[in-house]
Amino acid sequence: MIDVEERKLGELTIRIDRLLCVGFGDCIEEAPTAFEFDDEGIAVFRENAAATEPGIVIEACRSCPVDALEVLAPDGSRIVP
Repeated sequence: MIDVEERKLGELTIRIDRLLCVGFGDCIEEAPTAFEFDDEGIAVFRENAAATEPGIVIEACRSCPVDALEVLAPDGSRIVP
């Protein structure tokens, strides 16, 4: 498995750093339609993640206590963390 999983959600780019994620699950509580745990207890994107409202995804990424989730604007600038 790769260390960083990346997906476009609308105009935003979301990255999950699998090495930083320790499985607290705050992102899943905030955006259960976007994130879930894999077999290793690490956050991954759900198949239908793109259907989640961008504001909810941003808040879910902000909730990560170890900054394993990154949100990039269309121009590449960092929104979260």
